[in-house]
Amino acid sequence: MSDGDRQELLDIIHEVSLEKRRVVLASGRESDFYLDLRQTLMRPRGLRLAGRLLLEKLLDGPAFDAVGGMAVGAVPLVSAVLAAAADLGRDDLLGFFVRKEKKKHGLGRQLEGGFRPGMTVALVEDTTTTGGSTLEAAEIVRAAGGRIVRVACLVDRGEGAAEAFRIAGLRLEALFGRADLRL
Repeated sequence: MSDGDRQELLDIIHEVSLEKRRVVLASGRESDFYLDLRQTLMRPRGLRLAGRLLLEKLLDGPAFDAVGGMAVGAVPLVSAVLAAAADLGRDDLLGFFVRKEKKKHGLGRQLEGGFRPGMTVALVEDTTTTGGSTLEAAEIVRAAGGRIVRVACLVDRGEGAAEAFRIAGLRLEALFGRADLRL
């Protein structure tokens, strides 16, 4: 991972995704800043950098068959990681996303995409606060027969997610932490 690429991604995050104002987060907690990383991931350069840097981090560790995360937040990031994998000729890597509930029509799936029971999986998320949605995805993946070997995010807000994952027997890896946000 080049320091220049990492810094460029962080600069994009600061420019388009970080808002310093009082908000209520999905966890129900109040915060004096908001990270909307969809703003970063919906820009060509932000998407490319996030996918490449996160894939590099994931490839530096235990092997995995698929990368996925909770819909809707993780979907652009999963897609970015898969695009970066294709650039490296890693067409064997599959992607998937986890629905909060099973579909009530069609095949009634809760896991969509390339997931199959028995796979080793890396879960990804854009931002973690408490880790709740990714921990929920982890439970669903495990119940469906997946083995989670990696959990990674772009930004860990430093508000309890790492400890929650540790309790669940997982380790959270982040490209950036709270100290990187220059609050």
